Amino acid sequence: MAGLIVLGVVVLFALLFAARTVRIIPQARAGVVERLGRYSRTLEPGLTLVVPFVDRVRPLIDLREQVVAFQPQPVITEDNLVIQIDTVLYFTITDAKSATYEVANPLQAIEQLTVTTLRNVIGGLTLEQSLTSRENINAALRTVLDEATGKWGIRINRVEIKSVDPPATVQEAMEKQMRAERDRRATILTAEGVKQSQILTAEGEKQAAVLRAEGERQAAILRAEGEAKAIATVFSAIHAGDPDRKLLSYQYLQMLPKLAEGDANKVFVIPSEFANAFSGIGEALQRAGALTAGSGDAGGAGGDAGGGGTGGGGAGGSNAGDAGAGDAGAA
Repeated sequence: MAGLIVLGVVVLFALLFAARTVRIIPQARAGVVERLGRYSRTLEPGLTLVVPFVDRVRPLIDLREQVVAFQPQPVITEDNLVIQIDTVLYFTITDAKSATYEVANPLQAIEQLTVTTLRNVIGGLTLEQSLTSRENINAALRTVLDEATGKWGIRINRVEIKSVDPPATVQEAMEKQMRAERDRRATILTAEGVKQSQILTAEGEKQAAVLRAEGERQAAILRAEGEAKAIATVFSAIHAGDPDRKLLSYQYLQMLPKLAEGDANKVFVIPSEFANAFSGIGEALQRAGALTAGSGDAGGAGGDAGGGGTGGGGAGGSNAGDAGAGDAGAA
């Protein structure tokens, strides 16, 4: 029985010895080994052996990039306004030994350094510059923090200002100013739009009037040229046909009813050429009567000559003379 107890104690001691001898370091972790209270070495990821009861492995250090958000800090600007600024910090531990022995509390040290640097930077800027110069503020903070934390084995990757909160009264005044500025810009843009619209409308009307006048001028020119060509053609046709006075008088009489056309014509004025036209017609009628009388005399003479010859011939001549006189009278 005693042997079993001794065997169990030996096995337990062997397991404890093995557990304290063999250490497995995960990826992206680092372990600092102290031998008899002094720094010995830094353990890399993987399987490693340490001396039990002589070497002590401190808590593992995370080598991945870490992010920490600090509480809002009151900062006074150059124009004596207190604003609240939230910052976000991204850092990576590059040296486990320095991060362990050079600084007691890295996060607290970085936070206090960020606050002091931020107050120095914002103290030289106005409120408007603080709101519009975030990139410059971030760059200044990163430069100062990276220089200070380099000996701690910490690299500052990025520093971002998450928010800048001015006092409520100042924020309200800024909103009113912004609203008034936007209203002014809207009014200006509306006026510019109306102005451009009126200018374009006037230009369009001007061009339309010019084009309309040009079209009317071209139409008048073409109309006048057409009438001139028509008159020239009619004049040439009249002279080529060589009409007599009777034809001209007849055409003039045909044009008289057209002079009285229209609902507004109440008085019909007979021009002075009307009498000349009728005199020409009268002469034409007289000539026609003279021709008719000459035809009748000729017919009578023919009848007498027929009677002197034979009775049948005289009768035939008389009938022919009468027929010729009748035809001439009808004509």
